[in-house]
Amino acid sequence: MCGICGIFNLDGRPVTTPLIKQMTDSLSHRGPDGEGCWVDSFIGLGHRRLAVIDLSDLAHQPMQAGHHMISYNGEVYNYQNLRAELESLGHAFVSRSDTEVVLKAYAQWGENCLGRFNGMFAFAIWDARTKRLFLARDRYGMKPLYYYHKGATLVFASEIKAILKHPEVRAGLNKSALSEYFTFQNIFSDQTFFKDIRLLPAGHYLTIEPGRQPAIRQYWDYAFCDQAIDEAEALEELDRLFEQAVQRQLVGDVELGAYLSGGIDSGSITCLAASSFKNLKSFTCGFDLSSASGLELSFDERAKAEFLSNRYKTEHYEVVLKAGDMERVMHDLIWHLEDPRVGQCYPNYYVARLASKFVKVVLTGTGGDELFAGYPWRYYGPSQCVSTQDYATSYYQYWQRLIPDDLKAGFFTPETYRAVKTNPAQEAFAKVLSNHELKDCRPQDLVNLSLYFEIKTFLHGLLLVEDKLSMAHGLETRAPFLDNDLVDFAMRLPVGLNLRNLDKIERINENEPGKASKFYARTNDGKLLLRQALARYVPQDYAGSVKQGFSAPDASWFKGESIDYIKDLLFNPRARIYDYIQPRTAQFLMNEHFEGRVNHRLLIWSLLCFEWWNRIFDPA
Repeated sequence: MCGICGIFNLDGRPVTTPLIKQMTDSLSHRGPDGEGCWVDSFIGLGHRRLAVIDLSDLAHQPMQAGHHMISYNGEVYNYQNLRAELESLGHAFVSRSDTEVVLKAYAQWGENCLGRFNGMFAFAIWDARTKRLFLARDRYGMKPLYYYHKGATLVFASEIKAILKHPEVRAGLNKSALSEYFTFQNIFSDQTFFKDIRLLPAGHYLTIEPGRQPAIRQYWDYAFCDQAIDEAEALEELDRLFEQAVQRQLVGDVELGAYLSGGIDSGSITCLAASSFKNLKSFTCGFDLSSASGLELSFDERAKAEFLSNRYKTEHYEVVLKAGDMERVMHDLIWHLEDPRVGQCYPNYYVARLASKFVKVVLTGTGGDELFAGYPWRYYGPSQCVSTQDYATSYYQYWQRLIPDDLKAGFFTPETYRAVKTNPAQEAFAKVLSNHELKDCRPQDLVNLSLYFEIKTFLHGLLLVEDKLSMAHGLETRAPFLDNDLVDFAMRLPVGLNLRNLDKIERINENEPGKASKFYARTNDGKLLLRQALARYVPQDYAGSVKQGFSAPDASWFKGESIDYIKDLLFNPRARIYDYIQPRTAQFLMNEHFEGRVNHRLLIWSLLCFEWWNRIFDPA
């Protein structure tokens, strides 16, 4: 796992080594084990190394083989099988790294190599013979890759802060991105908070050469569809693929650990990893709930994690967060996050910092819920829709997590609102579903459509956050549920094997008081087949427990112990967000939360992030 960057001057202007070095240095947290710069006239590549596979200097980057040069970030878990195949085709290797395998796979198969990689990656390959630059990002978007292209200049990097080192790039605010962020607490398109800086979409590659515009192409996408399969057969296959995925991701020449919550996903991964590593280290983030209330009283999962740690004999470490810990970390968190996305993520920062003190690689349960229908309350309602258009309208209303469309004119300043209207959030939403016009609108078809939408948007946002906040501490995060074979299998499962009571959806009377809302609120109706499979690794009561996200009790803290911090920052007339947002509206909404009338914790978090973003990056 590493940090990459580069410059390609299409008009032949020379790239300077000091500039590449400056960009590379800004990524030092991603790669504390080594650095490299390579410049050849109008092309330059930089690299910061986190050494995980082949710790020797033979794996140093940028790495050259023939007329190809690579700067690579990631892990390709099946690299040993690919290496054997490439050796049979006449390729010789000088290192034991997966980097060299990726480089020679591209030399052998061109862009078709991407379909052979099972892992997470973002890389750049320069072909000196054709003067062609090739940038690629993994299927799921686990590794970020940003780029700036204007005129004859292309600049790219793992993080935006490296691109900002280029003298032609200005840290201007991309106001149109605020449309998506303050609707979804996420950005669904390839836009970022930074003007003219884009994110290469997951499952895409970009090619560029002198005299031509960049060409961006998709090489892979999710495809959820029901295929007939016997439940017992599906259960055995799921168990086999899950165990294979975990074992596949244990590859490396450094010590590995695991995040361990009280849930079945991380618990099962930890169980399998612990069977391969004696005294596996595990890590948990807990919360002081002395001032929490309601549902938040169940947010601390330390007791469950400690039980599982004892069961699997892991070497266990915990960090316990309390009100006030958020305030201490906001500057560093937003500097690393750069481009705010979904979730109140400061606990991720703290647990990654804890894990990085002991290991370089940590396994996580990310992806299990999105693949196996782990959020049943999100699927039941939209699954009663009668047309694709009806579904799109209904689901769009559901995903307006912060400011609905009818309040935006009063939320943004007039100038910002004019910019926001150029990028309607509903268009960004619709574009995600643009290739999914349904002939039939059966409940199972609409559930599959919901799974597709959420994994493309919600999961993608979580993956970006996870990468930034783990790599802030030089920590690599691996997600066994996002193994290619496991994902391909999950997408073919009949919805009825994942979601309970699917046949009852059409019979719910929406107008009967309490009945529909009670049905939709069920939290343990999802992941049915996965729960059965993972019951082999965790106790039965864990496998059948209700679904719960990883979250701090911020709803209580924001109207209690953190209220003075929020008011000092966001009720200050000099707050930077009020260059773009109307203070009266924002403060009215925050007061609704402080008074306990409406839970606006997501909005308050987003306003805090945006304020800190403005302070740190100081957009022109």
